[in-house]
Amino acid sequence: MLKQALKNPALRKRAQQFGKLIRHSAVTPRIGESHKPKLVSNGEMGVTFIGHASFLVQIGGENVVIDPNFARWLFVLKRLRQPGIKIHDLPPIDVVLITHAHFDHLHRPSLRAIVDLGFRDVVELNWWSSYRHRNVTITHVPSRHWGARVLRDAHRGYGGYVLRDAKHSVYHAGDTAYFTGFREIGMRLAPQLALLPIGAYNPPSFRNVHTSPADATRAFLDLNSRWMVPMHYGTFRLSHEPMDEPLRLLDQEARQAGIEERVLVLKEGVTKIF
Repeated sequence: MLKQALKNPALRKRAQQFGKLIRHSAVTPRIGESHKPKLVSNGEMGVTFIGHASFLVQIGGENVVIDPNFARWLFVLKRLRQPGIKIHDLPPIDVVLITHAHFDHLHRPSLRAIVDLGFRDVVELNWWSSYRHRNVTITHVPSRHWGARVLRDAHRGYGGYVLRDAKHSVYHAGDTAYFTGFREIGMRLAPQLALLPIGAYNPPSFRNVHTSPADATRAFLDLNSRWMVPMHYGTFRLSHEPMDEPLRLLDQEARQAGIEERVLVLKEGVTKIF
């Protein structure tokens, strides 16, 4: 079956491109270092970038991790930057949020490690439905992506989340292409802080499911949020743009839009207090 598939020029090209990603990952040294997160107090919100799309968010007195992925390898793709936090340095976790089932966002070994820290109940949300956990309201919002774990299970859900307490709000977009839903999310929920993906956009067909830096800038303007934090870049080589390109292009786009002071690039493991 594999030989027959490789006779198809499109499939053969795709296999060659994936092989290039594997080779690049294998020879690239893993860099970066881990830190212990700073704990917040007195009604502050703390956001710590773990890497890729993984964050620790301290909001409303709750510790929330989103799309936790501490993997050293995703099958044959090596992690190129160390997780900003080690699992054993996480504070007690109150809520774990998963945006969709792709392996770089739903990483079972990481989830099992967090289960060992005390995670227990499972709640499923549809788009625009909400769940309240003590002082924090969590709303599941649409995205333009897909949720399959393997090739033939496209029934799985996907989306992002807006978290809100009495003082703060933060939006994690998950994986998404640019779509008109950003404006609706901004109008309905008005998140102050937007965590937006900026990588995995080359070849251009990838922009059907991922945002480029230009797309993310446009999304941020649609949301009308106060701050933007970029994510989904630099950790795993999932596409063919240079690893340092997403941040360079984001800086250019932000300057052209006059929002460069509102874009906060977080170093992995260093907690930003709001």
